Amino acid sequence: MSKTKVAIIGSGIAGLAAAVRLQLRGFEVQVFEANTYTGGKLSEIQLGDYRFDAGPSLFTMPELVMELFSLAKVDPGKYFDYIQLEESCRYFWEDGTEFTAWSDRTRLLEEAENMLGEPQARLQKALDQSALLYDTLAELFMFKPIHKLSTWTGKKALQAYSRLHKLNFSRSMDAQSARLFQTEKMRQLFNRYATYNGSDPYQAPATLHIIPHLEFNQGAYFPSQGMHSISQSIYHLAKDLGVIFHLGQKVEAILLDGKKARGVKFNGQTHAADLVVSNMDMVNTYKKLLPGHLAPKRLLNQPKSSSALIFYWGIKHSFPQLGLHNIFFSDDYKSEFEHIFKKGAIFTDPTVYINITSKHKADDAPKGAENWFTMINVPNNTGQNWDEFIPQARAYILQKLSRLLDADVASLIEAEDFLDPRRIESRTSSFAGALYGNSSNNAFAAFLRHPIQHKTLSNLYFVGGSVHPGGGIPLSLLSAKQLDEEYI
Repeated sequence: MSKTKVAIIGSGIAGLAAAVRLQLRGFEVQVFEANTYTGGKLSEIQLGDYRFDAGPSLFTMPELVMELFSLAKVDPGKYFDYIQLEESCRYFWEDGTEFTAWSDRTRLLEEAENMLGEPQARLQKALDQSALLYDTLAELFMFKPIHKLSTWTGKKALQAYSRLHKLNFSRSMDAQSARLFQTEKMRQLFNRYATYNGSDPYQAPATLHIIPHLEFNQGAYFPSQGMHSISQSIYHLAKDLGVIFHLGQKVEAILLDGKKARGVKFNGQTHAADLVVSNMDMVNTYKKLLPGHLAPKRLLNQPKSSSALIFYWGIKHSFPQLGLHNIFFSDDYKSEFEHIFKKGAIFTDPTVYINITSKHKADDAPKGAENWFTMINVPNNTGQNWDEFIPQARAYILQKLSRLLDADVASLIEAEDFLDPRRIESRTSSFAGALYGNSSNNAFAAFLRHPIQHKTLSNLYFVGGSVHPGGGIPLSLLSAKQLDEEYI
């Protein structure tokens, strides 16, 4: 009896995880990747003696990665290693206030009270509420398919219905932060978690307060060989299991036989398959691979998430006051989000995030130097003049960092590259360069994500950040888990 043949389009982390899972099912899996490398956004950049993770920089829920090695019954140490961080992030404000988010709960609460003036009881209550949200909603919105009736008739759903009055669906994330915290700084810190899925805390529902649970209650981690090693460990596992990869092979169309997917076309060739899984952005899958098929316009036209402007800077100096993750807050957070989501522009005082992996992986930069992944949140690409925006943003960032670090940062840059929404789209096929597909700027956004299984075309499935359950490493991995456990 011949094996079921699977064609996976794209080798982002969801595509790689799906390849491993379906190969372990006994299927014959082949992956088609337009780039000459695997990993999608989880790739890397080398600039002289400096190495940078190109995309996502925060690692949470490592169990979702480790599960793949467990399923394959292999020693995970052969492929992947990571550590838990003692601190998740260092925060800086214009008035000179600094705050370190420690993983140790007692230390965290004391730091919040001593440095920010936030009563320990208030922060503890906020973290307890975040845990309640996770316990109530995670299985329904993350681990189970929201498009199946069975999800909403089970025991967990009934428990959630009894807690609806505690979940604050109708309140914005910022409004809930204002109720939770006494200080503006802690309110701003928790509002920041809306950016973890490319949303606006002044519009997004308060249920997004579920996100801090992953970092504060479950923990933040660092892969010993950098974020790129997450995708590469899964890629090597997939290859060892027998998955075949076609790199530099751009899929041009999904082949249909009536209402049934039957393979893919790439570089003028055809590849027959019993199942087709697209890890390509959902919008571009329809626009580029299914142009003659009626697309779900309501889902495709949902407002998209924010994007990012990233500068990769090799800094010939060491800053001991900086850690792995660092945030330099805007003095006018609301105006920053108005520029991103309403004006489609870059604010003059953006919040700046710096990730420095050389703090934990010394060979990512020369001795006495640091590799700065320097990012601001920006609107997705709707035709703005990025050639004008980019140097303006660079100037804003350098002015801010030089002021707060008391150093001429521009003079310390000896290697540089950048990634903007246009490059993000061209390199990863993310529509408009939106990092997380649709935004979550309304209470119903989760229900307006494309399902993993196509509704009218049989044998066609989707995984990745542009479909349910959402963007980011954990949710992308969960899309592959759902594909395996709930649909195939």
